[in-house]
Amino acid sequence: MSALVDFPIRVSHGDDDVTNGAPAVPAVMAVPAGPVTVAQRRSIASLLSQAKCGLREAQCEPEPAQRYATAYLAALRAAAAMLALRGRPHRGRARPASVWVLLTKLAPEMREWAVFFAAGSGTRAAVQAGVTSGVTQRAADDLVRQAAQFADLVDGAVHRCERPSRGRRPVVRAHT
Repeated sequence: MSALVDFPIRVSHGDDDVTNGAPAVPAVMAVPAGPVTVAQRRSIASLLSQAKCGLREAQCEPEPAQRYATAYLAALRAAAAMLALRGRPHRGRARPASVWVLLTKLAPEMREWAVFFAAGSGTRAAVQAGVTSGVTQRAADDLVRQAAQFADLVDGAVHRCERPSRGRRPVVRAHT
């Protein structure tokens, strides 16, 4: 019998996130380097949707190892959405880099999250290779919860970039 816990997947657009043991929520989120195109918006929305769907799937998965791997994949998709928002760094002839390395470069305020998830990449690789004995129910549940917090953080960052900036009000002129 699985000890599944239903972790809420919130769509948060505010600054009221609570972390409960996961990396801290950054106070300031950097904005994209340039304007976000319609194609980028679609890609970002699709990646976030896939991440949220993956988290729901992970919550229902009875096997801890599969729950862990599915939650990790959801976090990867949320990170990819953030990278799509920020743009790709100039890499020239550099070797391919992990999404977590790129996230640290393009969204330095998410460095702790990137380090946290990069530390779990070996476990995910082991699960994909069929070595499932090292994943406990607690580890899987913790990763589902933390991946949901991360996806909410990315979702909030995306929506902050889409909102008009605060403090600026449109100029309204009276007709005379």
